[in-house]
Amino acid sequence: MELISCLQPNLWASLADEVPAWVNEKRNKTSVERTLRWLDACIALDAASGRNSLGVVVGGSSIEQRKLCATEVSKRNVSGFWIGGFGLGESVEERCSLLNAVTDCLPLEKPRIVSRLGLPEEVLEGVASGIDLFDSTYIYQLTMGGFALIFPIDMVEREMQNGVFDSSAGDSAKINLRATTYR
Repeated sequence: MELISCLQPNLWASLADEVPAWVNEKRNKTSVERTLRWLDACIALDAASGRNSLGVVVGGSSIEQRKLCATEVSKRNVSGFWIGGFGLGESVEERCSLLNAVTDCLPLEKPRIVSRLGLPEEVLEGVASGIDLFDSTYIYQLTMGGFALIFPIDMVEREMQNGVFDSSAGDSAKINLRATTYR
């Protein structure tokens, strides 16, 4: 909190004890309790700072622990919610149900941020679940790999005309800028 007081950021998130999907219920519970304690400690150090803070929602792959954490964090004086713990081994199906369970417990008037979801399909699922902002390295990783995203309006028609899509130059949503086709 001393650092937060010195730097005075516009927005900050409390620490979180994020756990992978395969941990047991006891570890999920400990994760939630620890994350809530850290949030309470931050708020207690500077009660006015709540207007700039994001409460973190954790709970691994446990819907019950995530709901509990979301409900408890929403009772605190925070400006929004950082939904953490994704991209740590959960399946696509689990992720969707976990996101919906969390967002159902959070007030609509405060922003909801999620990290580690960045594929276009994941962003669309997140938006459908009520997520407002995404923190992701997906675009950076694509760029470093020499790829560029494309979203052609006629994507389906183009694939059908060409028959077999040449995957060496990318796929239907990205192109490999290092491929000989683009030199």
